[in-house]
Amino acid sequence: MIDSDYIEWKAASRDHPAQEMAQRSMDAVGRGAKAEWLELYADDAVIEDPVGPSMFDPEGKGHHGTAGLDAFWDLTIGPIAGFRFVVHDSFAGGDSCANVATFTTTLPDGSEADTEIVTVYKLAPDGKVASMRAYWEVERTMASVRPAAS
Repeated sequence: MIDSDYIEWKAASRDHPAQEMAQRSMDAVGRGAKAEWLELYADDAVIEDPVGPSMFDPEGKGHHGTAGLDAFWDLTIGPIAGFRFVVHDSFAGGDSCANVATFTTTLPDGSEADTEIVTVYKLAPDGKVASMRAYWEVERTMASVRPAAS
């Protein structure tokens, strides 16, 4: 497990490459390290976050390749003021892991929202992330928004 100020790992942890890459990805997001985050992903990687059609991906086909992931960052990660990840459980097997987590985002106005989420990371043969699929519901996240503290 990596040491990160942005991740609270409550799950049992094995020495599993997919769990490590998931942790590295979350840590890079938390630090706002876009170039480092992009380096974790294979050139032909796909991100579906959330899975299916959404405001971030109206056709629900995912964000593909380095250019697609770069644009995904700018659309969804870049505008956020802060991230905190609590991983409640993680299941690793083969070239993948599934994490059950709460992602707390702090918006530029100081308000916060919690996203209850299941993320599935699959690795390419070279050890980079081939795909990341995030299962969460926009409506549930929007219902959790808390105004900025006074």
